[in-house]
Amino acid sequence: MQPKEHISITELRLGYRYIKEHPWVVTAVNGFLSAYFMEQPSFRVQRHFDELESGMHVWICDVPSTMKMTTLLRRLQADIPPYRLNQTITEPTGHPQYLIDSLEHN
Repeated sequence: MQPKEHISITELRLGYRYIKEHPWVVTAVNGFLSAYFMEQPSFRVQRHFDELESGMHVWICDVPSTMKMTTLLRRLQADIPPYRLNQTITEPTGHPQYLIDSLEHN
């Protein structure tokens, strides 16, 4: 019997300005993450929701320890318009958070 793989929770977010500039990207990211699950079954999306306060779309994902989130994001980058990526660790949960946002600084 194989040992259970360690899974970490990671947030992927689309910023309000980026969604406003490219509204179709929400559907594209949904499709991309579904396809990625078919390729990497231990990766999965727990929830997807629209955060009303910020206007962001958020995907809460289970990411296996054998997978690098940066690899997923690099592949996603080829499918959607250019963006600025910010990575943070949310407190108090300690979950990594990746924010895809507009290249424009306001």
